[in-house]
This record gives sequence, structure tokens and C-alpha cells, in this order.
Amino acid sequence: MSQPLAPLGQEARRAVRWAVGHGLPAALLRRAARQGDLQGLMVTRTAGSLEAPYPLATAIREAGPLHRARYAWTTADHAVVKEVLSHPDLRSGFPRPQRDRVQRLALWAEEPRRLGPLSPPSLLVTDGPDHARYRRLVTRVFSVRAVEALRARTQEVADALVADLPRHVGPDGTVDLVEAYCSPLPVTVICEILGVPASERERVAAFGQAAAPSLDLGLSYRQARRVEDALEDFRTWLVAHLEHLRAHPGDDLMSRLVAARDDETGDGLSTDELLATAGLVLAAGFETTANLLSNGLVLLLEHPDQRARLAREPSLWPNAVDEVLRYDPPVLLTGRTPAVDTEVAGRRVRVGEMVAAVLAGANRDPAVFTDPDVFDVARENAREHLSFSGGRHFCLGAALARMEGEVGLRTLLDAFPDLALGSGETRAARRPTRILRGWAVLPAHLVPSTVSAPAVRSRP
Repeated sequence: MSQPLAPLGQEARRAVRWAVGHGLPAALLRRAARQGDLQGLMVTRTAGSLEAPYPLATAIREAGPLHRARYAWTTADHAVVKEVLSHPDLRSGFPRPQRDRVQRLALWAEEPRRLGPLSPPSLLVTDGPDHARYRRLVTRVFSVRAVEALRARTQEVADALVADLPRHVGPDGTVDLVEAYCSPLPVTVICEILGVPASERERVAAFGQAAAPSLDLGLSYRQARRVEDALEDFRTWLVAHLEHLRAHPGDDLMSRLVAARDDETGDGLSTDELLATAGLVLAAGFETTANLLSNGLVLLLEHPDQRARLAREPSLWPNAVDEVLRYDPPVLLTGRTPAVDTEVAGRRVRVGEMVAAVLAGANRDPAVFTDPDVFDVARENAREHLSFSGGRHFCLGAALARMEGEVGLRTLLDAFPDLALGSGETRAARRPTRILRGWAVLPAHLVPSTVSAPAVRSRP
């Protein structure tokens, strides 16, 4: 079948990738959503779903520990989500098409060297001995001790951004905290981890922003093209950057990873594995941390009693970050597919089927969390959330995200105790992404609104 299609060229392959990966699944899921299918409603951008996914998560949980939706199994039960995340027979990512004709089209259209968080050899989709070897090397470099060594530098970055915020105040008296703080803080830290020179940071940030929707299902053809182009541009840039680090290693974590060798085999990571790791570090360490910061700011500004408690008891800040991760996580859900026919929560799950684990729903399971819809920075078991996934794919950047969340939120709110969200025409807006959950625009007043805007310098 591939012989007559081959002359159609690269654009035809891209169109087929989109049709198989986005167009057809999205059409089926949208139709299912219109008919009330819970999984269809959760994964598609239906009216209101970006703002309030939690009633849907509750409905999924109430439908049973593992609910059979039209096109997938889905769960928002904490115990079952935990089982799914650590299940030895389940793999990350989406299932391959099972129909022969569609499967052949998908195989023909694949981009073997494609860079992305769900493209091999990303750690998210690597299993078995390769995953163990790969993770040993990456874990050694991105250790808790290495992350803690970044705390002082992260504090310096946060202090500098806070000092610069008044310059970003617009004529309406507000500053967009996503643009001026929540995004540049993790971007700067991640770029330093990757050994990216300051002159290249805006470019790398642009790569990350453009590629953020890559985890979503149902992108338009135009969106999918933009994502693929951004990932390809990032790969080209990254190949040259890694060559530079090999020739001129620095003290950054990426230089250490390039030089790392496995104790058992003596082998280092291949070029493709290094590319995949750097791409994953950017995707996971930039967008998700920006979402953690923006979600945390909104929660604390909307719950002044909790903010006041943190001011009285600053030792609660690490726990507060985990409560933000529990209450409104930066990643809404994840998917797993069985490598073999298997059993999950007592139900038979077959090859080719998908299990959607709603992390945000598991984090509000009343069987685990008392009053789960209450935001409580002193919650004793806040750390039992599943926002960092679990099992062999537990997030390698968990310690980094927690540290950046604590430093970033505390520094900003300590500096501006009167910080308040904008209103009216300067209202906040959610990101349009479905898997990643955060704020695209977050206008805020640095000083009480009774103080006139001219007292603060506007952006030049």
C-alpha cells in the first residue's frame, strides 16, 4: 500500500499523521461527548470544560472504579489511578490503530526521528531494560541533591523578576504575571540546567510554548503543523547545542548527562536519548512549572485565609505547594495502553484499548482526602496527590517543580502583599490546552487598585 502513496511526499505523510492522530479520534470523541460520554467530555474542549473539569471527574468516579466509556476505559478513583500508573503491563501513550488499513497508513506516515514527549526514545514511552538503564543515568544527574543546589540560583532569578515587575505594568494598572513571572522563572532555570546561553533563552522558550499542545488530542491541522515545525526546529537547534556541550562542557546538568556513563555497562546515552531527555526536560520543566505557579497564585489570591496562614506559618510553604498540585494540578490526565491483554481493577483490558487516568479526579477522591474540594495549605496528606504520576514513570522533575513552586510563589507574595487579580476587561484566561492545565493570561495589580497606575512605571 505504501508504494503508490510514497510519491505524495512529506506533506501527505503529515496530513495522514494528523488524520490518524487527531482528526479521526477527535471527531469520534466530539460525537461521543455530544451524546454524554464521560471520557469524550473530559478529553475534548467542550464549552466550560476548561474552566470546570472537576464535576466531570466526580461523575467518572461515581460511574465506577474503572468506567468503560465509548472509546476507552477511564478512572478518577485514587486507588485505581495509582494501580494504572504502576501497572507492569501498561505503557504510556495512545494505542496504535487496530484496523489493518488505518494501521498501515499510520506506520507509513510515522516520523522515525520525531522529537516529542510521547515519541521514542522519550523516557515516558521507554520500558524494560532500556528504561532502567536510561533512568539510572538521568536520575543520577537530576538528583534531589542536584536540584537543591539550584535553590539559591532559583531564588536569585525570582528576586530579579520580582524587582522588574513594576516595569511591566500596563496603562490599565495591571501586569500579566504569566508573561512577566510564571513563565520566565522556570524558563531561566531550565535553560541553565540545559546549558543554554542567555542569548538563546527566548528562542528556547518559544520552542516550549509552541510545542506545549503536543500532548493534546484533537489539534486542528494548522495547530498540528505548528507543533511539528516547532519540534523539528528545536531538534535542529538541540543537535548543535549538544555538540557544543560535548566540545565545551560546562557545570550545567545537561553537560553532566552528556558525560555520564552507566556503572554496569559503561555506556552513555545515545544522541537520540540525549535529544529526547532535553526535550522532555524542557516540556516538563517549563510549561508544567509555569502552570503550577499560575494555578498556585490564583488559588492563594482567591483564598486570602490560606495566604494569611502562610504569612503566619511560612514553614507550611512546601506543604502548600503539594496542596496546589493536588487541588489544581498542571497535568489534568494521562493515558496508558496495555502491551498484553491484562487486568485492571478487576476488569479485562485488551491490547488496543486505552485507559485514561484522570489525575485531577484522583486528587479529589473523598476516600483519600477529607473535604477534597476544600483548598487547605495545612492538609496533612496533601503529598498523596498523583500529579507527578507514579511507578516507573514517576516524574524525575518532581523535586525541581516543588522547589520552584515554593520559591516562586513565596517570593512573589512576600514582595507584593497587596497583589490582587485583575477584573473587568483584564480578566484571567485559561490555556486552551486540554492535558496541560494552567493560565494563559493572569493580569494582576501589584498595589491596591485605589493607588493610581501612574505611580508605577508603565512598560516602555
